[in-house]
Amino acid sequence: MDFIPSRIVTELPGNYFNAMKAKIALYRSRGIDVIDLASGNPDQPTPEHIVAALKEAVDKPENQGYPPFYGKSATLEAIAVFYQREYGVALDLETEVAVFSGSGIGVVGIPQSLLNPGDLLLTVDPAYPAYHAAAALAGARVHTIPAYEAEGFLPDYGTVPEELARQVKLLMLNYPNNPTGAVATAEFFERTLDFAARYGFAVLNDFAYGAFGFDGHKPVSLLQQPGGKEYGIETYTASKTFNMAGWRFGFAVGNASIIAALKHYHTQAYSTVFGAVQDAAAAALLGPQEGVAELGRLYERRRDVLVAGLRELGWEIKAPQGTFFAWFRVPEGYTAASFAACLLDEAQVAVAEGGGFGAQGREYVRVSLVNSEDKLNEAVDRIAAAGIFKRVKLTAGQEAVRHD
Repeated sequence: MDFIPSRIVTELPGNYFNAMKAKIALYRSRGIDVIDLASGNPDQPTPEHIVAALKEAVDKPENQGYPPFYGKSATLEAIAVFYQREYGVALDLETEVAVFSGSGIGVVGIPQSLLNPGDLLLTVDPAYPAYHAAAALAGARVHTIPAYEAEGFLPDYGTVPEELARQVKLLMLNYPNNPTGAVATAEFFERTLDFAARYGFAVLNDFAYGAFGFDGHKPVSLLQQPGGKEYGIETYTASKTFNMAGWRFGFAVGNASIIAALKHYHTQAYSTVFGAVQDAAAAALLGPQEGVAELGRLYERRRDVLVAGLRELGWEIKAPQGTFFAWFRVPEGYTAASFAACLLDEAQVAVAEGGGFGAQGREYVRVSLVNSEDKLNEAVDRIAAAGIFKRVKLTAGQEAVRHD
């Protein structure tokens, strides 16, 4: 007997990243050695002091039963210390902090906690695909603001029609940004909060890549800005900052009314977070941070290696400002899909075609920095050996002759 799924499940978009992984797996199953620059799974190990903290915590009887619904007090305190230390933001443990198993739960849960069917969610194009899935699960409508390279991939709120702006219930942002690698400025967040105040809606900043800004720039938190906690909430994850992707620990901080709604939703939908993982996360937040700084420097070195190598081939690209992704405009004559297919078929290098992140991504590919410098250099060598950019130059030259 085949049962029909609910309308919500039927209408959910496919998981873009799962489809991407399946395609790479198919090539590898045929014996093709693919260099995966498409995925965003951190390649460095979790720091040893965090692993040791988990091992110790597993043996504690308190972690072998149900943990507190709203999180262990020591974990909440660690989050507050972390935000005060890193961003100068004071948090009330009882009302302004929520914990969950991975920040993806916050990304889905906050729209579920705030929106009714038919409400309007505002976000940016291009965007992490999960934001559209989150809206679908809440039965919400979506309006996207195009973000352009010339404007630093920061949306212009002046382009939102007044009639739509009055309907917005939640604005979802993600800076530092996946996929573009763009980093928000304090001035941009100030404009964001002014916009929210004018129309009375909430703002979520997905701060998953908050640890990684390049060229000496530390990413700013939405909550650092005046009015940040009045209208805003921020999700954070241990996955990227501490190489704890498989551990599934995230949290949200900010506006007390949103946190209260999220905590109520979370206890019903997800229950609790394993106490030992909470203890390990506290050790990460309170422990030595030099490893985080070194990780940021590692990604910056990889960025420089990749950008320099690809520019030598004749690919005119801009370097990202943060995250561990680069967002490159494809050469003239290609779409994102056709160029990604070309790289995979001819150079055995997988990148994420930008159309999966929205209409504004149809001329871009996302390239990840979670590979060693040797692998990145090998990817450049493979692209060079395939002669892709020689053909691009030849085609461009022929077009110039025709135009003359």
